[in-house]
Amino acid sequence: MKRAARQRLLLLLAVLALLALAGWQLQRDAGNATGTLTSLDPATISHIGITLAGAPPLHYEKRGDGHWWRTDGTPARVADDARLLDLADTATAHVLSWRPASDFDLAKIGLAPPRATLTLDGQALEFGESVVTGPQHYVRVGRRIALVSARYVPRSPAIRATEMH
Repeated sequence: MKRAARQRLLLLLAVLALLALAGWQLQRDAGNATGTLTSLDPATISHIGITLAGAPPLHYEKRGDGHWWRTDGTPARVADDARLLDLADTATAHVLSWRPASDFDLAKIGLAPPRATLTLDGQALEFGESVVTGPQHYVRVGRRIALVSARYVPRSPAIRATEMH
């Protein structure tokens, strides 16, 4: 075998080895993916409920006109639809890690009772304390606990509702 042919063969083998290594890494990353809090599509969410510790629950509904309305008491149009769209986006919040709820003392992480509950089309997301190691919060979704960015924690909505007729 000539020197040039041998070098091409070695180069081809090196490229194949790198491709195999890249494929293995992609499979490993896909297997470790944590996903999102829910499988809901934020664009299709039409009912949002917020319960904050020490405050009465708030309920909102997206009506046929595409705007959000507060449905507690007399229905009133929400002045800031963008705030409710942000809450709906919580459905697809990136989860940093998942663990079974049985791994935790729920009172110690602020989930007995939860600090806040966000209900998106009937699916409850219960928010607890912040994590000591960074700007993340514990969130109970069914029987699992997720860690998500603090940006997704429901806050006092400060939404001004105005009646529209």
